Amino acid sequence: MLPARHRMRRSEEFTDAVRRGARSGAGRLVVHLRQTDEADQAGSPALVGFIVPKAVGVAVHRNRVRRRLRALMGDRVGALRPGTRVVVRALASADGATSAELARDLDVGLAGARSRADRRRTGGRSRP
Repeated sequence: MLPARHRMRRSEEFTDAVRRGARSGAGRLVVHLRQTDEADQAGSPALVGFIVPKAVGVAVHRNRVRRRLRALMGDRVGALRPGTRVVVRALASADGATSAELARDLDVGLAGARSRADRRRTGGRSRP
């Protein structure tokens, strides 16, 4: 389970991660990852938030998807740098997915978002 200190609760944190973070889609999920300078966020835990819209299904289905994602991120939050903000957005196809399928999509999405965030921090690729 995702520890309470790692849960994103304020709307400003969600907005910052979604608007200014690197995005990566993976099948049933979209992952937004915002990395800040470690010096600015020393001692600040990584925060994770979830967006599970009504397109996923009725409340029971949305809550089931959110619980699964929260448990999966609980296993992965230790690998995030301090001060990192992650928002995981579920797509409609997440409703019928197994935990293993969601885990695979989450890993792919996190890896892609990390890669894009690292490219932004290092100046990215040179343009012709």
